[in-house]
Amino acid sequence: MSVTATGSNAALQARREAAVPRGLGIQLPVFAAKAENAEITDIEGKRYVDFAAGIAVLNTGHLHPKVKAAVQKQLDSFSHTCIQVMPYEGYIRLAERLNEKVPTRGPRKTVFLTTGAEAIENAVKIARHHTGRNGVIAFSGAFHGRTLLGMALTGKVVPYKAGFGSMPGEIYHLPFPVTYHGKEVAQTLEALEVMFRADVDPKRIAAMIIEPVQGEGGFYVAQAELLAGLRKICDEHGIVMIVDEVQTGFARTGKMFAIEHSGVQPDLMTMAKSLAGGFPLSAVTGKAEIMDSPGAGGLGGTYGGNPLACAAGNAVLDVIEEEGLCARAEQIGELLTGRLKEMQSSNSLEGVIGDIRGLGAMVAMELVSGNNPDRPDPDLTKALIARAAQKGLIILACGVRGNVVRFLVPLTASDALINEGMDILGESLRECVAERAA
Repeated sequence: MSVTATGSNAALQARREAAVPRGLGIQLPVFAAKAENAEITDIEGKRYVDFAAGIAVLNTGHLHPKVKAAVQKQLDSFSHTCIQVMPYEGYIRLAERLNEKVPTRGPRKTVFLTTGAEAIENAVKIARHHTGRNGVIAFSGAFHGRTLLGMALTGKVVPYKAGFGSMPGEIYHLPFPVTYHGKEVAQTLEALEVMFRADVDPKRIAAMIIEPVQGEGGFYVAQAELLAGLRKICDEHGIVMIVDEVQTGFARTGKMFAIEHSGVQPDLMTMAKSLAGGFPLSAVTGKAEIMDSPGAGGLGGTYGGNPLACAAGNAVLDVIEEEGLCARAEQIGELLTGRLKEMQSSNSLEGVIGDIRGLGAMVAMELVSGNNPDRPDPDLTKALIARAAQKGLIILACGVRGNVVRFLVPLTASDALINEGMDILGESLRECVAERAA
């Protein structure tokens, strides 16, 4: 992959600091010039193996040929009409395909929006309209976006809520069960029953929202027992169950959607990120009678379901099916997990990697001190991310304690490229640990 340098990273970083507010955090002061599949080249010509995929946006890789061709073809026709002014076939076709694939209950309908946060907002709107209630239950460690309602639903204060004033009312949080930290499913379900007795009448709750694998929260997998228990409680009290598949969807976990691992069927599902291979598109798909609750004009948005993004979305579904990316995700997950376990058991990294977890190719490792879950090591995590980048690997942190490294390798990446990235990871981690011990 060749690229012509057009400046320096340092010069662009200085321009960024002068022109862009500090609230838009940047992990690496390195600027992309070209990307293909699972590799990025910066403006100085340095190549990087990409284990971030634009934060789970590029399950089909950077500029997949089929996605690129579909967008180019659509661009030859028109780029925008606004679906609410003059509709187009691509939107309808993609909605029909999601209605077939999304495992919600009964007949389904889909509305397209632009961002994951917008999908979350609209799912809550729909649930409130359908039930005539206001309350929403979310979970500690959850991430549902940076809009005002998204912040309120998110179960982490810094940096998402700090300093932004009062949050919308009638949002309640339950503890998310994490066995590694001694928090079990029974405790969460008991906390819900206590909430209903002590804090809020369940008849005031419109919806409950949960990620089947927490993304920003640390890649903790929601147990099938938990999801089934929540489904039962929602049924008992007429609560709409919303599953947030913004980060987990579209083959990442080895199935089209992560909720399929549990067999639980939600009422509404939110999607975004890898839905359109890098083009801004999100969706809410759900039970038709719930989706049809708002009247005409109650849902929508100027850019929602943009023709170019819908063309990309249809191409992404084709690629997932034609290239068997669900099965490929399982293979990648086994490769990543195997390499991480080798590192975990090596003498030079003893007690550093406390836990390895995930579903399919949605894999993470939690860094701790002395193999102690109660001694998170965010400093090592930061050092590792910086050192890996110096060596040409892009990885991301997550977790409420800032000590989890997550892997979101494009599902189109080769084993050779993945192993190259894992070699860099292992070398970087060993160097960071050795330097701190010196």
